[in-house]
Amino acid sequence: MLSRQSRMRRGEEFEAAVRRGKRAGRPTLVVHFAISGEESPRVGFVVSKAVGGAVTRNTVKRRLRHLMRDRLDRLPRGSLLVVRANPPAASARFEHLAAELDSALERLLRRRESSTGGQR
Repeated sequence: MLSRQSRMRRGEEFEAAVRRGKRAGRPTLVVHFAISGEESPRVGFVVSKAVGGAVTRNTVKRRLRHLMRDRLDRLPRGSLLVVRANPPAASARFEHLAAELDSALERLLRRRESSTGGQR
């Protein structure tokens, strides 16, 4: 489980990450990333009804939360990250979700480093 201070709860944070941030998409998920302030990184999840019923959505959300817990230390301070699950996430194996999340995060962080000259 993600710690309380690492979870996004306010709509403004979700909106800031989605509207002003960079995006990296994969078949099972889309990751939105923005920097806002100097607090610890915060992560939010969006799993719509298109993914499946309530049980399926909660399973996907739990898997994504578990995966992000181990990846929080990669994010710079002030990060706002929104992970949006696509319908194929419902049937994806855990390892496949992990690989796609890693791929999307790497693309976003590499893009950020190249735009800031390698400074974190």
